[in-house]
Amino acid sequence: MEYEIVNLDEKILVGASANTSNSSPDMSNVIGGLWGKFYQGGIHDKIKNTVNEFAIGLYSDYTEDKNGYCITVGNEVSSLDENNKNLDVKIIPAGKYAKFSICGNMVTAVVDAWQQIWQMDLDRSFTGDFEEYKNADVENAEIDIYVALK
Repeated sequence: MEYEIVNLDEKILVGASANTSNSSPDMSNVIGGLWGKFYQGGIHDKIKNTVNEFAIGLYSDYTEDKNGYCITVGNEVSSLDENNKNLDVKIIPAGKYAKFSICGNMVTAVVDAWQQIWQMDLDRSFTGDFEEYKNADVENAEIDIYVALK
């Protein structure tokens, strides 16, 4: 799977969070539930000062064994606002990332990509990996996946 190395500035993410793990039998329900809460639950509409319309799924706060993590679904914002105070705020650290650009079904393309990424010998830092959804076309989504590197 091809990727490019990019350097990113720090990003502020506002949205909703939950904890899960790759070995959890309800991982898909936890992640899917957050996306539902984000769009159908009105969180997306509450976020102010968004940088763009790209939805982000952030994986952060990895457990020591790298199996568990916090997933946050939200939008990048330029600054925090009173309207964002009841939402979860996460910082995507500045740094070096492996950027994977994929297209396809929003769910299956991302799952397939992550299965390949977990098998790769990347020098990962586990400080914050994220998916950036560049459109809302479920069947033909354009998604960039960023994996934090040391």
